[in-house]
Amino acid sequence: MLSTTLKFKTAFSAYSERDPHYTYAPSHEDWEKVQKVCTLLEVFNVATHIISGSEYPTANLYLLEVWRVKQVIDNALEDTTFFMREMAGSMKVKFDKYWGECNMLMSIASVLDPRCKFHVVNICFPLIYKSEEISKENIEKVRNSLQQLYDEYVTFSINESSLNEMNDTVINSSTTSASKSSIVTGFDQIMNIVRANEAIPPMKSGLEDYLKENVYIPETSNSSFSVLEWWRNNSLKYKVLSKMAGDILAIPISTVASESTFSAGGRVIDEYRSKLNEESIEALICGGDWLRHNYNLKKNSKAPHTPVSPSSIKHERKLGSEAINRTRSVH
Repeated sequence: MLSTTLKFKTAFSAYSERDPHYTYAPSHEDWEKVQKVCTLLEVFNVATHIISGSEYPTANLYLLEVWRVKQVIDNALEDTTFFMREMAGSMKVKFDKYWGECNMLMSIASVLDPRCKFHVVNICFPLIYKSEEISKENIEKVRNSLQQLYDEYVTFSINESSLNEMNDTVINSSTTSASKSSIVTGFDQIMNIVRANEAIPPMKSGLEDYLKENVYIPETSNSSFSVLEWWRNNSLKYKVLSKMAGDILAIPISTVASESTFSAGGRVIDEYRSKLNEESIEALICGGDWLRHNYNLKKNSKAPHTPVSPSSIKHERKLGSEAINRTRSVH
């Protein structure tokens, strides 16, 4: 609303000159406040859409948006006007409450972005944590946690491959025992030695190779770059690390999409219906919408202290029973 109002800044002043009874035109100081608030909230608007996106993975972008929000709050704290410093002060308290400590998931996800790797952590942490000692400590925590997580995936991968080899051995042995001859060829002996050598993990891990390589610079724009697609294309090169990246990058930072946060869901499923199961809620909501559309009825807002007549109660019961019966027949 404020950003739209700024486009009609001259219209307010022109209208106040034409109509002497219009005394609500914002002053020059008011327009300056609106401009500063829009500049601040624009960053929150972009961050909300990126972080709360529900149709695409964005885990590698979380840390960048949190850092950007922290940056604009710090800038507002140093503003010359008192109202901006007062507003940013309360925002800073909440920001430190939720993001004061290092969020390991966001940091590791940013490292698994081939365009950034450890550059984002090395750049953002000194700006988020003003103390150089604290920023270095948190960077080291990210390195250690990333290595520990990778080691767990390596162990799991080795155990999984060993289990598959055992199953294959059992199947092959049962097949061989069922056959008349069980002659081991020279090729079989060589392949057994090759498998034993390949089962031993190399001294240099895939994580070290990934971090030592240069960052990936996409040919297209960054907005169309899919980090999961990149890991899928490089899954043969980084077998274990690609599995770990797929698990981490698909983790959402919020369980509710941005459009659902401001929807009317709380008014549809209120506290009196919160104990219903999913099928009953679906039957009530869908059935009510179908019947209102069928009978061209509008959804009336609840008016307090409105007397209820017996005829209206019978009508509501009839609509409810019809809705449930129709929903059951659809299911």
